[in-house]
Amino acid sequence: MFAALGDATRLRLVARLCDAGPQSTMRLARGAQVSRQAISKHLAVLEAAGLARGARMGREHIWELERRRLAQVQSWLNQISREWDTAIDRLRMFVENASK
Repeated sequence: MFAALGDATRLRLVARLCDAGPQSTMRLARGAQVSRQAISKHLAVLEAAGLARGARMGREHIWELERRRLAQVQSWLNQISREWDTAIDRLRMFVENASK
């Protein structure tokens, strides 16, 4: 999941879907620095990671985010952030005590 979000193009796609809601592949490709085919491949990676899902509507493929999966990502990132904060606090205390 984090590998899927580690790519700048995929992260931009997630941001666009967050901001504007479900969108077609064609709309997501509009203004992108890569081809529509590349956008489709990036969306497939997001889908495989469980971060997005696509559905056919006529001739278009409409994509939307998997909100529950993104909530899991946010929860994990919050946990990692708390762990780092704790580690930094311990390091700060060690340095302060060592300099006395």
